[in-house]
Amino acid sequence: MGKLPVYFIPHGGGPWHVTKNAMGDPIGYGRLREYLKNFGEQYSQKIKAILVVSGHWEEDLPTLQFGSNPHLLYDYYGFPESTYHLKWPAPGNPELAEQIENLFKARRVKTKRDYERGFDHGIFVPLMIAFPKANIPVVQLSLVNSFDPETHINLGEVLEPLRNEGVLIIGSGMSYHNMQGFMSGSSSATGVSMQFDGWLTQTVEINDAKKRNAMLINWKNAPKARESHPRSEHLAPLFVVAGAAGIDQGSRDYSGLLMGVKVSGYKFG
Repeated sequence: MGKLPVYFIPHGGGPWHVTKNAMGDPIGYGRLREYLKNFGEQYSQKIKAILVVSGHWEEDLPTLQFGSNPHLLYDYYGFPESTYHLKWPAPGNPELAEQIENLFKARRVKTKRDYERGFDHGIFVPLMIAFPKANIPVVQLSLVNSFDPETHINLGEVLEPLRNEGVLIIGSGMSYHNMQGFMSGSSSATGVSMQFDGWLTQTVEINDAKKRNAMLINWKNAPKARESHPRSEHLAPLFVVAGAAGIDQGSRDYSGLLMGVKVSGYKFG
């Protein structure tokens, strides 16, 4: 299918897809489920592998998952016992991980290998909706724990050639991630998320990759930036995706309210 697009998807909170009343917002989560389901249906027969960067794995150096059969990391707390026994046995892909490692080596970027880590909920929750057959190999790449935007954009630039080889690159995070705001149910949290989301969408959709990336590097100057992301681990996957997008323009691919706050997903290419 030629050069694949790259995506930043919202993964929601915890194991929302199997909780009663979808964590208090069945309508908002219902829309997200439908989006993820349709997203997977577009690509399930067209791709060879998936590379995911999740907001739930950070290391001192970019680290690649080399396991052949990653388990699931139930990295959430206080949910029903059944949510700690979910199954999604997608295979890993050490060969792809090594190929990615070599791309980084060619650009003199130091990386690490991890043979033990499983798929965190930023991966298996959205992908078991999008790709329920769990038959497409998945490799995870960590964030760098500085969360420096330019560093992550540069990592993404290294990954761009994979788009021509049937590898679907996904950043899994949240365009808004302030847990106090999510839980407050207040109109002020809604307003904060709307302001930041407006800036973020306008920035992603700039038809000039150099200018777009410069804006993303300076995201902390955006309206309500720190109120939306007190810690930026859920935004950093978007920086990787923007780098992997190359010169391709972005567009908002998902838009909705979730627990009263605005969240968006983006597609490039």
